[in-house]
Amino acid sequence: MHTHIIPKNLPDWTKKFGYGNFIHLDHHREGFARMMQGEKFFREIESNCWDAELRINDYLKFDTQVQVVCTIPVLFAYWAKPADGLEVSKFLNDDIGELITKYPKNYIGLATLPMQDIELAVQELHRCKAIGMKGIQIGSNINSKNLSEPEFYPLWSALEELDMCVLVHPWEMMGEDQMKKYWLPWLVGMPAETTRAICSLIFGGIMERFPKVRFNFAHAGGSFIPTIGRIEHGFNCRPDLVAIDNDINPRNYIGKFWVDSATHDPDLLNYILKHQGSRKVSLGTDYPFPLGDLEIGKFIEEMGLTKEIIEDVFCNSALEWLNMKKEELL
Repeated sequence: MHTHIIPKNLPDWTKKFGYGNFIHLDHHREGFARMMQGEKFFREIESNCWDAELRINDYLKFDTQVQVVCTIPVLFAYWAKPADGLEVSKFLNDDIGELITKYPKNYIGLATLPMQDIELAVQELHRCKAIGMKGIQIGSNINSKNLSEPEFYPLWSALEELDMCVLVHPWEMMGEDQMKKYWLPWLVGMPAETTRAICSLIFGGIMERFPKVRFNFAHAGGSFIPTIGRIEHGFNCRPDLVAIDNDINPRNYIGKFWVDSATHDPDLLNYILKHQGSRKVSLGTDYPFPLGDLEIGKFIEEMGLTKEIIEDVFCNSALEWLNMKKEELL
């Protein structure tokens, strides 16, 4: 339920719009492309980022039929002018829309939205529901604003109305400019960003105000569950700072949202399962990127878990998050 995909060809939006460092692709050799931010090299990707058939075959090696796909967070473009952000979102969403139409038994789509303008975001959400999307992927912050900000309330309300789920993915990591060495934004910043998002949604009362929104948090919820003791202690010892908008203990929310299984650590996954329950831990791979679980589910199968827990993680949990039935994919 957590994989990334990108269209094989992207417009050069930097040239079209006349500003910014939008991502475009330089197909410099067969089967590979350079992701460019304006004129700056970002990373090299392979054809498994866009080749639908190749991806299906990669997954079948691990007895996996279905992929939930969403864009790569660096393509969010929340910083763009609203109309331009909407154009980027529509292009990416139409590509996924064509994919899920062509391969309905293999791909489930999550949309991206122009979150810098919530009215346009809700408008695009409705369109994406109509073309078959089951939910959305959003960043852990929106131009440094926490997800608890009242300006985002219309989105949560629309998600409830449309019965669509949401994957929260870390991006624009706090402190990134101060820790570029050693890949620290990805290793340290991402878990912190996801924890920031969860704490903001809990402490801001969003999960109380909009209880039907089905949140799933990437990378096993970042460092939230492993540090819940500290978070809860802060809530208890300084309610004047922490409990100002929601007086419900943050520990009470564990098991009320979903997280993916991408821990790369059996001990940590056992800890997550103990606290979340297997119906709230879904198979996330972060495919096709190197930090992902690219031997899909292999370490989970080797943990000695019961058949029921494995089936929950591999299938049932994601279906409940998506509000789908297994029969729809057979």
